[in-house]
Amino acid sequence: MSAPIRVLIADDKAGMRKLIRMSVELRGPNLEIREAADTDAARSVLEQWRPHLIILDVMMPGSFDGLGLCRHIRSVPELRDTKVLMLSARSQKADIAQAMDAGADLYMTKPFSPVDLVESAIRLCTPAR
Repeated sequence: MSAPIRVLIADDKAGMRKLIRMSVELRGPNLEIREAADTDAARSVLEQWRPHLIILDVMMPGSFDGLGLCRHIRSVPELRDTKVLMLSARSQKADIAQAMDAGADLYMTKPFSPVDLVESAIRLCTPAR
């Protein structure tokens, strides 16, 4: 059996973290999931636990917003391989472009399809063959 996929869910809304967790857990038992309610907690988890994937809300409290955390991830050599799936209620082309410029691997808008979220997360964490 392969090592578990480590997923960090970073969203300031407890209900949204729960929905995302339930959606991702449908994937199966070979996952480890941690949560963070602000960017400072998320940064701490990132640096100590080094997840494979972070599902990151754009509008987050903390020292910086989700875009700032994404830029931080891309600037730290040990975190650069972390996949970033940005999740936001903002759906304008400019918002998506900002997230991609910050280094996001994928951008999804809220409300989201739990099936699409899980499929996207799996796709991001599965090495290309």
